[in-house]
Amino acid sequence: MLTPKSSDPARPTPQRLLDAAETLMRTTGLANATTKAIAREAGCSEAALYKHFANKEELFVRVLLERTPNAAALMTALTADPGELPVEDRLAAIAGHAARFYADTMPIAGSLFAEPALLSRHRAGLKEIGKGPHVVLDALVASLSQDREQGRIRADADPVAAAALLLGACFQRAFFLHFSGPDAVQPVAEFAPAVARTVWAAIR
Repeated sequence: MLTPKSSDPARPTPQRLLDAAETLMRTTGLANATTKAIAREAGCSEAALYKHFANKEELFVRVLLERTPNAAALMTALTADPGELPVEDRLAAIAGHAARFYADTMPIAGSLFAEPALLSRHRAGLKEIGKGPHVVLDALVASLSQDREQGRIRADADPVAAAALLLGACFQRAFFLHFSGPDAVQPVAEFAPAVARTVWAAIR
């Protein structure tokens, strides 16, 4: 089945706007995906856009969370009750989803860093809606803090440092993947358990 075009008037306006935002962010980059351009692509007015979304940053976050493979799986892995799942196995699952998520999203967000003024506006827009890249880190820190409280990791383990090590490795892999190509990185199936095993060795 074909995905409805963003300009299809039968498609609800918020969904048309998300379609348009995704199309432009993936083809022209976030820097060029202005609210005016998104509205035009969606076949509606810029005023209509602001009836449904606070700013372009909200559209950006919605595209990442709803239209990017692995976003939902990552957030589920970060926030779900671990039950009896061993900590190392949970960290491996999180690392796998995070590595794929960062690889998916880096090309969309990369253009921000070419324009300091745009990056500043984007940062302010995310702050306005209470979103940003820290959300993933905060969720993993909260999960590891709970592990520490329940005795699943060492009492002197640092959840903030452990989360930064794991997610930082995933982000670096995405950077190398896009900068140097697939041959420069381990396949996710090898990378994720190796990173998890290393972090687990430091906090178990």
